[in-house]
Amino acid sequence: MENVIIIGSGPAGYTAALYTARANLSPLVIEGFAWGGLLQQTTDVENYPGFPEGIMGPEMMQMFRDQAERFGTRFITDQADRVELSSEEGGVHKVHVGDDVYETRTVILAMGAEHKKLGVPGEDELGGAGVSYCATCDAAFFKDRETIIVGGGDSAMEEAIFLAKFSSKVTIVNRRAEFRASKIMLERARAMDNIEWLTPYVVDAFLEGEGPFARVARLRNVETDEIRELPLGGAFIAIGHEPQSEIVHGQVELDDGGYVVTRGRSTRTDKPGVFAAGDLVDHTYRQAITAAGSGCQSALDAEWYLRDTPSIETPPSLQGTGDLAEAQWAPGIPQG
Repeated sequence: MENVIIIGSGPAGYTAALYTARANLSPLVIEGFAWGGLLQQTTDVENYPGFPEGIMGPEMMQMFRDQAERFGTRFITDQADRVELSSEEGGVHKVHVGDDVYETRTVILAMGAEHKKLGVPGEDELGGAGVSYCATCDAAFFKDRETIIVGGGDSAMEEAIFLAKFSSKVTIVNRRAEFRASKIMLERARAMDNIEWLTPYVVDAFLEGEGPFARVARLRNVETDEIRELPLGGAFIAIGHEPQSEIVHGQVELDDGGYVVTRGRSTRTDKPGVFAAGDLVDHTYRQAITAAGSGCQSALDAEWYLRDTPSIETPPSLQGTGDLAEAQWAPGIPQG
């Protein structure tokens, strides 16, 4: 019987592992084959505190993992195929990995979310080298360059407004003349002098241009099939995210977008002993530091649940030991 199983990795999963490991809970992390999350696909990370010179995304995730392992975290580099989550207080949850079944008193869900991709030639090849999915993360790398934003919703407008602070010109490319964005976000984007609009176009391909920082977007008019090539310094795809919540569909409450719903300011789901953290929950901020913070919260919530909830078996590791043994419930957050 495990004390806690963490499904997923990245900043949320590894931070949850670090905290529960230091509480002597000996967490088991089912980290997946693509361990480390989206930061494994990122080059320079310059907005995470503690790294004044910046750090490469994969290097930072290796450090997260190593720190969790130092305190006794165990890892399975495989995919969790399905889960059986108990609805009973103090019940036992089951996590299936291939032919193996792991039983646990608590589960922390940290599977993250993936950027929706256009699926066009050149997108993967130029990912992190001219094609990006987060202006908040990467806009500073495109200072004084011409860029494009692909998308027409609030997220695209928000990305464009932020990017316009750095780029010499931002062109918003949308397949329709109408935009899904709210009126106020459209007004804010239209008020920026260096934001332009290009409709009704879609991206057919991304190409390398002439020079180390030159890229080309091959665009197609959806009404006339006219093709035009737009030179640029970089492209940002802002067509949404897909939370990786498939294995818990029908077992925990999800919102309309597929994100796991948590209770109040906690990481508790609607199943006792099941917690969720990181981009699997967060469709607003989606930053490494906010994911790490919610991973910490989920570890605290899980430890408090284990401490206060009777079970068929009380693991010896919970009998007054660990960094969090004297922790108290945060004001306003009900126990359990």
